[in-house]
Amino acid sequence: MSAVANPATVAECLRVGAGFSQGDRNWIAEQFATLDARLAGFHADATELEVSVKDREARGQKVTLECWIAGRQKIVTTSAEEDLHAALNDVRDDLRRKLNDAKTRQEPRHNKHLRAVDQPEAAPLQDAEREDAETA
Repeated sequence: MSAVANPATVAECLRVGAGFSQGDRNWIAEQFATLDARLAGFHADATELEVSVKDREARGQKVTLECWIAGRQKIVTTSAEEDLHAALNDVRDDLRRKLNDAKTRQEPRHNKHLRAVDQPEAAPLQDAEREDAETA
């Protein structure tokens, strides 16, 4: 993986949406700081995060975290946890999981050209070994 010149961080890419104030932004960024390692593989200019909450501090509140990364589909995670702190942790963990899944889907599988070529070839079977293998 090539190094990104300006890696994305939560502090740089996070916007607060409905239900949150700019005063909440720093607290939320601290909660989401563990995402920095996962976001570091993307350019900061091409990455956006937005967190919002509907019916804050009420029964049935819903926290939504959206992530836009250029060249990829938008990722949306939601939580209906009643505790705001728990809901933020829930959407953060779900986003990390979805980012990992998306990365795994993009990695090449079954591509012989990308595998190590230094594997030794199997030695041909001797006549006696071939007969044993055929009778087994």
